[in-house]
Amino acid sequence: MSLRREAALGAARSFLGTPYRHQGSLRGVGCDCLGLLRGVWRELYGEEPEEPGAYAADWWIRSGADRMRQAAERHLQEIDPAMQAPGDVVLFAWRAGAPATHCGVLEEGGRLIHAYEGASVVSSPMPNAWTRRICGVFRFPE
Repeated sequence: MSLRREAALGAARSFLGTPYRHQGSLRGVGCDCLGLLRGVWRELYGEEPEEPGAYAADWWIRSGADRMRQAAERHLQEIDPAMQAPGDVVLFAWRAGAPATHCGVLEEGGRLIHAYEGASVVSSPMPNAWTRRICGVFRFPE
């Protein structure tokens, strides 16, 4: 595993148990799925590359734009899904052709670290139902 992916995985693991908070991004205080990635980015690079601005929990229903994917393309390195490994970022779209609406960091053993709405940041198995909904795999830049 590369040092960057190892560091990203370690940073994501440090968020485990953080309560779910819409628009949050602080370890131990609260975060949503995007906030988890923002927190990992800050651990790796010091400061965030851009401010996401306010967003409603159902932003994707009102906006046809794939804002999460567009941001990932600006700041992360897209990779072939067949090359995914622990420490990589995955985006999910729950319908074909829909924008990405969830994200997390791949964990070892076929698991995903992500902010689970109504609960906390967890490491959960990634069943086929989720794997089929992956719409992008990205790596944090070296």
